[in-house]
Amino acid sequence: MTTTAARGVTVEGLRHAYALEPVLHGVSFRAEPGESIALLGPSGCGKTTLLRLIAGLERPSAGSITIGDEVVAGATWVPPDRRRVGMVFQDWALFPHLSVANNVAYGITKSPNKDDEVADALEMMNLTGLEDRMPATLSGGQQQRVALARALAPRPGVLLLDEPFSNLDTNLRVEVRTEVRGLLAELGITSIFVTHDQDEAFIVGDRVAVMREGQIVQADSPQILYHQPADRWTAEFVGTMSVISGDANAGVVNCVLGSLPTDPQLDGAVDVVLRPEQLSIEGAGEAEVQLVEYYGHDSMVFVNLGDQQLRVRCGPSTSLSRGDRVRVAFIGDQVLAFKAS
Repeated sequence: MTTTAARGVTVEGLRHAYALEPVLHGVSFRAEPGESIALLGPSGCGKTTLLRLIAGLERPSAGSITIGDEVVAGATWVPPDRRRVGMVFQDWALFPHLSVANNVAYGITKSPNKDDEVADALEMMNLTGLEDRMPATLSGGQQQRVALARALAPRPGVLLLDEPFSNLDTNLRVEVRTEVRGLLAELGITSIFVTHDQDEAFIVGDRVAVMREGQIVQADSPQILYHQPADRWTAEFVGTMSVISGDANAGVVNCVLGSLPTDPQLDGAVDVVLRPEQLSIEGAGEAEVQLVEYYGHDSMVFVNLGDQQLRVRCGPSTSLSRGDRVRVAFIGDQVLAFKAS
């Protein structure tokens, strides 16, 4: 299946409010043609509103949206059916009275090659043979694939997805999101994906834009976002961490783990952020194991050191148990720290 050439999306100074209650506060970002952007943030931060504005389902209070080289909101207004944008909703929004084939054909009813385009979309989503089935007779994973096929059948230049995996069980969610990531890469389509799940954002997004209270606080690759978050809130939101108190001076922070290398620009009281994989347990010591969580591929060990709690990622074969006395060591290159809150 071929798509319309991928188009970039540029959002500048976007503002929006519901009943005079501001939701977006001057949001700006750009998705390059063919790039996958994940909008990550807690409930109520404005990420779904931003997606609906790009789709044309609502008009912004201020700012502009450009898709490709066409301004679709701002100085002018282009209705949603002329934006060449596909959208997959959180609840999939399938028509219960239409068959799978007719659901997929909904956006291309005037196409002279409708039947071929429907067949292509169904084959791409592994739905061949289900053309005459009704949505209620399908599994959750199949319904989600029908929604994707319907969004892709008109061959859009941009695909918008609003938490499309949230209604799937855990195992199916993992399978389908990996499948969708591969499909988007294969098609080379520009996609903007809303989620509150950090794992999902890191898997699906080439870049992740973290939103908080109607603003984008950081937009970077998953690697940069995880290792170089803009602030403590972002660090905590995008991954597991421990926070301990420290005192920084001349590139060194003194804390319960000793003297550790840090950003030389920091000075004074700081909050030290430690990822579990930056710590190791090395023999007996002053710390006490409080809890061991076993995940199969690894284990998370919760350790109390004085009045501070640390999370340490260990291998799956760890023999530690509650009450063991251990020594915790920092094994990273440099600790992340922020001015004490």
